[in-house]
This record gives sequence, structure tokens and C-alpha cells, in this order.
Amino acid sequence: MDFEVIVVGGGHAGCEAALATARIGHKTLLVTGNINNIADMPCNPSIGGSAKGIVVREIDALGGEMGVNADKSLIQIKMLNGGKGPAVQALRAQADKITYPKEMLKTLNSTKNLEIKEAMVEDLIINENKVKGIILEDNTKITSKVVILTTGTYLKADIMVGDTRRREGPHGEKPSNHLSDNLKKYGLKIIRLKTGTPQRLDKKTIDFSKTKEELGDNTLLSFSFDRQPSYKIEEQVPCHLVYTTEETHKIIRENLNKSSMYGGLNDVTGVGPRYCPSIEDKVVRFADKERHQLFLEPESLYYDDIYLQGFSTSMPHDIQEKMVHSIKGLENAKILKYAYAIEYDAIYPTQMKLSLENKVIENLFTAGQINGTSGYEEAAGQGIIAGINAALKIEEKDPLILKRNESYIGVLIDDLVTKGIRDPYRLLTSRAEYRLLLRSDNADLRLRKYGYQVGLINNEKYNKYLNKIKKIEEVKEILKNNKITPKEEVNKYLIENNSTPLKDGITLYSLLKRTELNIENIKNFLDLNYENEILKEVEIDIKYEGYINKANKDAEKMLKLENKKIPKNIDYSKIKNIASEAKQKLQEVNPESLGQALRISGVNPSDISILSVYLKRNYKNESK
Repeated sequence: MDFEVIVVGGGHAGCEAALATARIGHKTLLVTGNINNIADMPCNPSIGGSAKGIVVREIDALGGEMGVNADKSLIQIKMLNGGKGPAVQALRAQADKITYPKEMLKTLNSTKNLEIKEAMVEDLIINENKVKGIILEDNTKITSKVVILTTGTYLKADIMVGDTRRREGPHGEKPSNHLSDNLKKYGLKIIRLKTGTPQRLDKKTIDFSKTKEELGDNTLLSFSFDRQPSYKIEEQVPCHLVYTTEETHKIIRENLNKSSMYGGLNDVTGVGPRYCPSIEDKVVRFADKERHQLFLEPESLYYDDIYLQGFSTSMPHDIQEKMVHSIKGLENAKILKYAYAIEYDAIYPTQMKLSLENKVIENLFTAGQINGTSGYEEAAGQGIIAGINAALKIEEKDPLILKRNESYIGVLIDDLVTKGIRDPYRLLTSRAEYRLLLRSDNADLRLRKYGYQVGLINNEKYNKYLNKIKKIEEVKEILKNNKITPKEEVNKYLIENNSTPLKDGITLYSLLKRTELNIENIKNFLDLNYENEILKEVEIDIKYEGYINKANKDAEKMLKLENKKIPKNIDYSKIKNIASEAKQKLQEVNPESLGQALRISGVNPSDISILSVYLKRNYKNESK
């Protein structure tokens, strides 16, 4: 056995997977087609965003690297939805495209138990439906106990612009031309997906006086729970806001037939991302909109490329020139790199277990865009879970399955495995039914214990986590045990802060529940010598206590169904009265519990009731 774990692909999923298995203590090989593309950011120059920023904090809570690396390389950071409730707040940072991969490669190279090899993987070594290693392009065989595929968009990748199609990766690299065909040969269902990227513009040729400046926040922020911010607020690089015009839309409508997606190519089968559409899609689907918002985002401090966020297209180059120049401020903008669409192979995700192990081939794990997702953060979240569960499989331990009420990563994986996909999956806050529990601020409180249990969080970090929990409870007790009475100075202060004066005594705990007051107001009545993150956590817990309790009760009901396990290899065709569609979907997904079965598209509550009765009658001991 050459290695315990082989990770194929050096993108965001591959980096997290390889680091996880190596740090846990297993001899790991990371195989990538080009070492210079490790942790590359071929699309937007940012980490985080709505829901995605919470995933990055969850990765950090588990002991992953994306948050740490984003903090090392950020050139701007802000808290999205800061004026809204805590359930939808999330960090988003502009990351330097030079620094980010450089720092990640440095981390990989310094990690014990981890080797990196530059090569192209063409096939797997399979014996009795178990993966035993990989076969390289030159027919070299490397054996392992577990293989994790994190191939991104490189499986039979085609770059498409206008009526041209080129078999190559995002930077013109050679793609993997045979691996997906071999996976299909082993019984996996392969699908075709599509994504795209916009133009890069020369900063010097943009008239920023016609744009709106978008600055980073004026408070220090970080993704990682363990690193102090090291950037200077005043040195953050601004982004700029621009809009499409009626002229832009006219150019697009008149040239739709030249777009790869709208007639330029007749053999496009890949389905594009619904929630990150091309500008052609936006103009066609939202014809009533007079304009669409675009962002000018700096890619690096080391060069002047500006990423035109929101302007993805597969139009020919000459049409792209006209489109870009129709936007105010970009009339004379020079295009340094033209936009393109990329079509690639992926695995239909219902073929995975919740552990991200493949159902057809044992000891084969997959993570990232090969599973039908989009986005760096979704890929990295899957990567660390695949790495953890690969290590646990080697150690003959139960896998780590994050529940929907525990993490966005759990929501992501459950959606993929249970519901499948039609287009590249993007994580949204609306996909999480318990999003008030899955906040950016409490990711460590939710997940750090799991990182410690699997060996990715050391004693120092774990003790810091335990101390944080202790302090939060201390402050809550202090607020419950301290009362204020309707004294003149008390009521005067409340009135000055638009709050109702007191008639009776009240605890500071109850006073904090008032929507118009915050923890800073409470400090007027009591000295609270605690860190801001502790006080903020206490404030959220107290203000949203009723909603949080309700969410927890709803989650408990869900967990009861999750605990009702379904035996493996059950023949759903033999269960009478279940709808035909439900039988077909249940057979395809082969759910592990009644809770998971209920979330399958096409399976109704009545089907679950019949299934529950069937299990009680035929599998009394197994379905408990």
C-alpha cells in the first residue's frame, strides 16, 4: 500500500480533504494536474457571502483551513446584512488571487503526512467494487485504502465562446478526458453541467468617477475563531458598483443567437447555475428589469485586473467589447481576459452516502463541483467532511454526519444526497429551515466539539472553546441576578434611548429583551468586563430566546424521524400503497432514515406513514 489516502484534485475541496486526512494522521497523497493551480480562484476573487460565509466559519470550527487562509490574504472584508437579523448575517472578503493560493500551498507543503504529486489521473483501481488506488496517464499505478475525487470542472471540460468549443480547463490547461468515462463504466451516473465567468478589465482604463464606491467595514473582522485580524482598516481596497444600461440589453437581445447558450453552439447539454446566471439569462428571464447590478472587484494587489462581477457571458469577443463599453464608466475599458462558459462532467449526487462515500464503489469519496455544486465555499465544506470521513473509514469508526440543525454544511450535503440536483447547487440561507440556529457568530459553539473529537482541533483551541461557553453562561447568570428599579436616573436613561420607563423592578436579563436596547445599554447599569464576542453571543441568545427555543423544539421533532433508521437494501417495490414515484425515488436515494426519506422530492407524508408502518411490522428491531 503506497498511501492510506489519495486526493485527486488540488482545488478548494481537495486542499481541505488532504489537510484533514494528513492532520488526523494518515499518509496522504494529493495529485493535481498543475501544482501552480492549487487553491486557484478561477472565478470571482472573493471568499464568503450570504450563507457561504457561514460555511467558511464552520470549516474553521471543524479545524479546516479556508477561513485562516482567507484572513491571511484578504484585501477587503465586510459583514453582509449587518442591519438585519443575525440569521442572515455573513462575512464576505475580497481575497488576493496571488496571496490566497500561495499561502495555501505553503500550508500544504509544511503539513506532516502529506505529499503532492503533479500528474493526471485517468482511472481508478477497482477490485470487487472497492477502490484500491489510481492509475495515472502514463499507466503508473498508486495504491491506497481510500480515494477522494475533487476534480472540480476538469472532467471533460470544454471552454465555450460564441460558436467555438475548446477541450481545456479554465486557464487553458489539459482537462481529464477519460476519468468520467471510466466512472461511468463502473456504474456511476454522469451528468453534464455548465458554469461561466465574466471579463477581467484593466483598472487604468476604467472611469471610476461614474461608479459608486463600496468600502469594507470599519471594524476588524475575521473568518477564523483563532486568529486576530492583521489587516489595517484604512488600507482595505474598495470595490465599485455599476449597472447595465438599456443599450447593454439591446446589444444582448440583438446577438442572442451568437451566445454559446442561445444558438452559437447546437451541442450544449450542460445545465447552467440558476442562482448565478449569465447576463444573457438575466436579460431574457427578467425582461422587465431596466438594469442589473454589477460590481467591479479588484483581484489582487499585485496586478490591475478588475473582475466584472455579475457579467458572465459566452458571447463572441467582439460582442463582449460592445456590451462592456455600453456600461457607464466602462466606455473605454480594456478587456484583459474575455468571459467564457465552461461545460464539464459531474456525478449525480444521490449516488453518495451522507458521509460523501460513494454507494456504488466502496472507499471512494467525492467532494466539490464533481458532486454538482458551485462555489469555492461549498467545495471546501464538502472537502473537509470527505477528508474526516475518509479518515474515520480507515479507522473503522462511524462517519461524521452533520445534521440540518447543526450546520449549513449538513444542509448542503443532505440536499445533494437526498434531493439531487438539476443545475449547479448554490447554498442559500432559504435552504436552511433552522437558519436562526446556524449563525455566523456561533459556528464554533455548534461544531468545534466535532473537530476536537476527530483530531483536527488541539487541546488549546478546545479549552478556549470550553472557556467561551463558560463565560457566556456566566454573563447570563449575572444579568438574571442583577435587578434595576424605577429610579429617576434609570427612567431618564431609558427615555433618552427610546425605551419605556420602568414602573416595577426588572432584571437586566429581561431588560435586554427589549428590541430598542442592546448590550451596550446594559453596560450603563452594570460593569461587564468580558470580550465583545461573549457579550454579542449573550445578546443574541437573550433577544431571540423564544425563537431559538421554538427552532430547537422543531429540530427535536425532526431528529426523532432521523433516529428511525431504515434497513439497507430494502425493496420498496414490495411495499403496497406507496405512490409509484415515491417508490422510484426511495429506491434511487436509498435513505438512511425516515427523516431523510421525507425530504426526498416526490415522497409525500402519506408515503412516509405507510413506510413507517411497514418498518414496524417487518423490521421491529432495526427501525428504532
